[in-house]
Amino acid sequence: MSTLLWDRYRKHLCVCRDIELALDISRMKFSDDFFDVMNDKISKALADMQSLESGTIANPDENRMVGHYWLRAPKLAPTPELQTAITETLNSIKAFASDVHQGKILAPNGQKYTDLLVIGIGGSALGPQWIASALSSPADKMRVHFLDNTDPEGISDTLEKLAKNHVLETTLVVVISKSGSTPETRNGMISADLFLQSHGLKLANRAVAITGSGSKLDKIAHEEGWVKTFPMWDWVGGRTSELSAVGLLPAALQGINIDDMLAGAAACDIHTRSKKITENPAALMALMWFAATDGKGKKDLVILPYKDKLLLFSRYLQQLIMESLGKALDLDGTAVHQGLTVYGNKGSTDQHAYVQQLRDGIDNFFITFVDVLEYGAAAIEVDKDITPGDYLHGFLQGTRRALTESGRQSMTITVGRVDAKTIGALIALFERTVGLYASMIHINAYHQPGVEAGKKAASNVLALQNKCLELLSDHKPRTIDEIAAALKLEDEIEMIASIMTYLQANHRIQSDVADYYDFSRKFHL
Repeated sequence: MSTLLWDRYRKHLCVCRDIELALDISRMKFSDDFFDVMNDKISKALADMQSLESGTIANPDENRMVGHYWLRAPKLAPTPELQTAITETLNSIKAFASDVHQGKILAPNGQKYTDLLVIGIGGSALGPQWIASALSSPADKMRVHFLDNTDPEGISDTLEKLAKNHVLETTLVVVISKSGSTPETRNGMISADLFLQSHGLKLANRAVAITGSGSKLDKIAHEEGWVKTFPMWDWVGGRTSELSAVGLLPAALQGINIDDMLAGAAACDIHTRSKKITENPAALMALMWFAATDGKGKKDLVILPYKDKLLLFSRYLQQLIMESLGKALDLDGTAVHQGLTVYGNKGSTDQHAYVQQLRDGIDNFFITFVDVLEYGAAAIEVDKDITPGDYLHGFLQGTRRALTESGRQSMTITVGRVDAKTIGALIALFERTVGLYASMIHINAYHQPGVEAGKKAASNVLALQNKCLELLSDHKPRTIDEIAAALKLEDEIEMIASIMTYLQANHRIQSDVADYYDFSRKFHL
């Protein structure tokens, strides 16, 4: 068995030496003729990707080009104007970060900025958070904090921490929203502004916007005289925006070498454009996704990086993969309900959480291990000739073997170390894999109608809440049934009950009964 596995490993190992990345697919289940059977699909996917990179309309629903690959290779952009915009924005990011670090751009109190508060959500937060965590070091030039939700307690905790640590005055704020109307980001921005005002400070004179030209946020930034604005282009989706200003500006301000990130991504792009499938790690991964799930998402993808710095990698990939592939309709408008569920955390921590089920439970998954060769720290012996890193490597290999022995499938991505170049390469690898797989299953990876539907539904709930409050403004006590009847919205009675309970819990309305589940209680302002 071991000799056969060794032969299979050597036959199918894909090595990209210049970026120190290798992909092992030997423990995935595919037949000897699988690549021949799939040749037409993967060839078409590569051709589709080439067309996308050349500037064709790759997001037909929104009539947009898809150009995140141009961010690390501006010369590929289809027009001189786009090439210039990408290059000038990158230069502007680096110049701005340098000016902040050197004290040429100072906080309003005349001191150097020490901290950075990033306000965004989804693609405007997950990527920057992952990068900030993965590439943090004692040499960081600014401490980075995030407001990535509309949870009042989370917002308060973050802002109070800045005040408690006496860095509020020297905190630069970056607000990221393409439209400027994303509720979570808008709420975070308003909350930060009010908090600053309560401390005698202003948001506008310490704020930077990353947004679409002419957006609500862009107009606010110009009207209020914000420190700087950077562009978000409609041809870059949120989940593929990490190598645009969205991710590069926070990283540059933190002190990360963004040129290395871009170089790693550009180098990986070269490998993943290869039409020789055995030398193309993205094509191989896409094919393995197809083999494992029958091209229909029948199994989940578990991401297990054995490195603390890659803790947030699975969260980043959840959005990239699930938002891209989770679609009701294919490109022909046929109902397909596609997708690929992603979850994971870090090894070896999660060997104590769900590996028991992975080995002995339902076989409804396949794993991608991420192995990092270098310690990244001094080697300390905890036993004779054994370091903590040895244990980590042992746990990875042991888990991998145990899963193989139990008939479970896995791939392993091996990288030399966690640095800016490697992170850039991993971003490019998974972006390309998603694009290729989407083409193979004939869906649009670059729109997100389900997300927009959720936003619309949330707006409807808030509109209903306002109607309820307006009705109660006459101070006449009413039951849930009476509120629904008065509004002629009996079919929304469950939602009205939820709204009333929420408002009561937060002391915004009163009730004659404290019990939240006494549905006969009466409400009033």
